[in-house]
Amino acid sequence: MANAPIKLLIAASGTGGHLFPAIALAQKLPDYDIEWLGVPNRLETQLVPDQYPLNTIAVEGFQQGFGFSSLRILVKLLSSILKVRRILKQGNFQGLFTTGGYIAGPAVIAARSLGLPVVFHESNALPGKVTRFFGPWCSAVAVGFDVAAKYLPRSQNVCVGTPVRSQFLEEEIDNTLDLPIPDGVPLIVVFGGSQGAVAVNKLVRQSAQAWFDAGAYVVHLTGDKDPEAASLQHPQYIELPFYDNMAPLLRRANLAISRSGAGSLTELGVCGTPAILIPYPFAAEDHQSYNAAVFTDVGAALTFKQSELTPEILQKRVLELLQSPAELAKMGERAKAIAVPDSADKLAALVREIVEQ
Repeated sequence: MANAPIKLLIAASGTGGHLFPAIALAQKLPDYDIEWLGVPNRLETQLVPDQYPLNTIAVEGFQQGFGFSSLRILVKLLSSILKVRRILKQGNFQGLFTTGGYIAGPAVIAARSLGLPVVFHESNALPGKVTRFFGPWCSAVAVGFDVAAKYLPRSQNVCVGTPVRSQFLEEEIDNTLDLPIPDGVPLIVVFGGSQGAVAVNKLVRQSAQAWFDAGAYVVHLTGDKDPEAASLQHPQYIELPFYDNMAPLLRRANLAISRSGAGSLTELGVCGTPAILIPYPFAAEDHQSYNAAVFTDVGAALTFKQSELTPEILQKRVLELLQSPAELAKMGERAKAIAVPDSADKLAALVREIVEQ
């Protein structure tokens, strides 16, 4: 059929950092026939099926040295490659887009074995092993931070930023907060990304009383795996496992305390929110520290190693910042200068260029 829509398979799985940019891209391709490739029992099973058909494969990464478990993973990988090939062939797909992670390997191999174009998006300042290995196989690698390009030996690298959910875009922003926060009070927002951050949660609870005494309110997004949830009660403290309306919350915040996943940093940048960053110390190749450095180096954030951060230090630095509104304003301006608010448009244009050529 001459006017049939272009079919694109999106391989994105696991965390909000992988899924939200892919969903933002998909929303910019309304004329495409899009299906999803994910993994059973991951976040995509909650976020995707209402919007796009979801195909799943069983795949995992090689965490240890080669052994019995690696043989099992290798068998799963080969099986996954064959399954993705069948999905691509039977669905007459014309291209693949992926945001990396374990699922990217079988997806990229299957697509390239069929001669299909592949666009890979890497949101981290230090590209992951999967990106570095499979990037040269792809038609283009889009990066979220300029600094990432130096780790990728290709001329096809394009810096487009990292797409954010539509609620963060200026023309769609609704600054109405459905939380009981009075006008004019200092607001600290604490979040650990889509998976929460138990160690950060503990530090914040141990520090918060001094912030309350200074008149600040705290909105604390704890994730759903915190054993000490609900252990702190205070009229100026709002604790939630998750909160969907993040754009107006971050715009209202005077300061954020956050992990430094690429998705979280992108949202902070678009909203111009100054931050204290605590990189997740067990992230692969310590990539969250590389992400944080992008913001710290331009004065948009302060970064602390989790192992060196005490409640006393966190308490003191937050109070110092709250007492320096001019410094917070400068930090917010610097954060906004890093942001690429039209990233989804740029990435969609790149996908169209590659897939439709």
